[in-house]
Amino acid sequence: MRLLIAVILAVLTVTGCVADNGKELFETAQFEEKQHNVQHAEQLYREIVKKWPDSVYGQKAAERLKAIGEAK
Repeated sequence: MRLLIAVILAVLTVTGCVADNGKELFETAQFEEKQHNVQHAEQLYREIVKKWPDSVYGQKAAERLKAIGEAK
């Protein structure tokens, strides 16, 4: 029974992380951008686009990269 519970918790943890699709990283990038650490924000946005290109956050990150590039 304990093993079953452990497996269920592990699955829930993993699926929760996978379902994230870059949300936490995107929020961190936004924070970095607000703190005027644009270089780090760009790095995080690029990572999101690379890992989750078709996700909502992948698309949002690509938009932010474009906006940052245009602002330079």
